[in-house]
Amino acid sequence: MNDALPALQDITERMIVRREGPLGWVVFNQPARHNAMSVDMWEALPRILDALEADPQIRVIIITGAGEKAFVSGADISQFGERRGTMEAVKEYNAIADHANDRLQACSKPVIAMIRGFCIGGGLGLALGADLRIASEDSQFSVPAAKLGLGYRFSGIKRLSDIVGPSFAAEIFYTARRFSAKEAETMGLINRLVPADRLEQYTRDYATVIAENAPMTVQSVKLIVKNIHADPAERDLAACAQSVENCFASEDYKEGRTAFMEKRKPQFKGR
Repeated sequence: MNDALPALQDITERMIVRREGPLGWVVFNQPARHNAMSVDMWEALPRILDALEADPQIRVIIITGAGEKAFVSGADISQFGERRGTMEAVKEYNAIADHANDRLQACSKPVIAMIRGFCIGGGLGLALGADLRIASEDSQFSVPAAKLGLGYRFSGIKRLSDIVGPSFAAEIFYTARRFSAKEAETMGLINRLVPADRLEQYTRDYATVIAENAPMTVQSVKLIVKNIHADPAERDLAACAQSVENCFASEDYKEGRTAFMEKRKPQFKGR
């Protein structure tokens, strides 16, 4: 099954969205510019995630780049003069990009970044917003801010530091060099490293494993992990506890127990 989502037919052509069974695919589609993020792409992403999150058929979301050369190579530099030429313009651009990144991190469904080729700057920021990162052996990672004289704000550096630790985060920013996929794996930046010709099928199979598990359990874990890394003053421990109670009160919990006793594969409904 490979269906476009009707609610998103009028979004920018630089974003491709489709449903494949329980998987929702989001493709950054500007291969001529190595999938650099234009403003319309940033603006479209929250709306896309809203639609995928509201679709009960979709249990896992996969974000990736079109073509074989890049996941996302950062921001579209061709728009810098118009969109980032003044301090006011920079603030407006940052607000749009921040909203997209925040929406990605807030998505209640599991998100996998499927990475091949360049994963640079803002592209790495997008990948960090996913729960899991699966990369091909020819991937390259970098944050070139120190080579461009750009300032990087607290939220972006914290997001990277939370995943790779402060020392590796400092190395990535200080050197501004490109790191190989193997180095990224060593840092803990990516979860799985696979040959390029196996990347899509491996990611699809991995996402399907998750999609076949109990959705309420997966979403509860995601909520709790998010709160673990939140500022203590902003943690919603009541919501975390409620999500656990909801799992035990669900039909899926009954189905999981019954399927275990009957030695069969459970059929979870997400309720």
